[in-house]
Amino acid sequence: MKTPGTLTADSQLYDASFASSQKNTRVFLFLACFFSSTFGGTVSTLMSVYLPVAVKDLLKDGNTSQLENIGAFINSIFIYGWMAGGIIWGILCDRIGRKKSFIYSTCCYGIFTLATAFASTWVQLVICRFFTGFGVGGVLVTTTMLVSEAFSEKKRAVALGFLSISIPVGIFSAGLINYFIASWRYGFVVGIVPVTIAILSLKYISSGAVIGDMHRTDGGVPLGKIFERDIRKNLVAGSLIFGTTLIGLWAIFSWLPSWIQTLVVNSDGQKERGMAMMLMGIGGLTGGFISGWIVNAVGVRKTMIICFVVCFVLSLTLFKLTDTLSAAVYVQIACMALFFGISQGALSVYIPQLFPASIGATATGFCFNVGRLFTATIVFFIGSLVDMLGGFGNSIFTFSFVFLIGLVVTLLFRPESYSPSKIK
Repeated sequence: MKTPGTLTADSQLYDASFASSQKNTRVFLFLACFFSSTFGGTVSTLMSVYLPVAVKDLLKDGNTSQLENIGAFINSIFIYGWMAGGIIWGILCDRIGRKKSFIYSTCCYGIFTLATAFASTWVQLVICRFFTGFGVGGVLVTTTMLVSEAFSEKKRAVALGFLSISIPVGIFSAGLINYFIASWRYGFVVGIVPVTIAILSLKYISSGAVIGDMHRTDGGVPLGKIFERDIRKNLVAGSLIFGTTLIGLWAIFSWLPSWIQTLVVNSDGQKERGMAMMLMGIGGLTGGFISGWIVNAVGVRKTMIICFVVCFVLSLTLFKLTDTLSAAVYVQIACMALFFGISQGALSVYIPQLFPASIGATATGFCFNVGRLFTATIVFFIGSLVDMLGGFGNSIFTFSFVFLIGLVVTLLFRPESYSPSKIK
């Protein structure tokens, strides 16, 4: 006879089997999120590397005088799609569930990436890029929520840090595709990969492993909940903290090669620009990789404060006080990129903790994407901004003041965490 509280051999075997199954499901869930996000980074950048040849190919009359304007429009519309997708998929994530939203958003950007390969006019290309961005924006929200909820507090920061390097890996992959595949149409066939990820996820991600879906109520909560008084403060602060990081990062990544060119003497600047961007990529990857351990060691709030301070100081020394290219410039670029990477991993931990699980994805999607409205709009006016502000160095340094805004908000804002752990 079995005494009370004693497990039989069969029940012990079942429990061990169930634990192993859950672990395997969690591993697949993380891999699916990582690779979906990676290819999101790939397709985000792929049009930039193919843009000149793609637009020329689609301008049937051979008139390339509008090439720059069309290119700017294509890039901007993608960011608008990204912003809309991040917000709308965040809402859907709380309403139809994390798993479904992840699968549908991954499938969305995969299908429209494939459709891009068959575009016959630049207008069709614009439509495809909008909906590709729409899917990618959703993936970045849903993967953050899935990974954040799938891992324990001790492992969460490290897992999210690993996830944060997926976009830089994807950007690097876009360069590889461009290097080996000359035809832009063949390059966009890569869209079949996220579609495959979505199909596999449908089969191998069990609903029992998705914590947010287990506690979800049908229909979700009213959208206006995120604007209620007890949530609104966190929403505004989260949007400012993430938005300032996004705008500062975008300005530096976009204009750094052009700024480097202004420092180059007796050279076409190809190697110097390439070195600067490689250091940005390597620094970002390294920062994201180590961000989880740093967050666990000093706390997520302190990590963000350090990142804002370092990024502003380095912006000052680089873009305002530097007029010649030297080894010290490359060291500072690598250091700034390192802290950019750390900040991205830290924000993936910080933002979801600001909101209750029932509206977590909706609010996180809002915080992640409201800053893209300004980013996309500025793309239209980048040339005139550089002229107005007196060169690339002054332009980048002017935009770096957003780091001070993020720093002040982080210092003054002391939120109560909705997760079991305190925000330190």
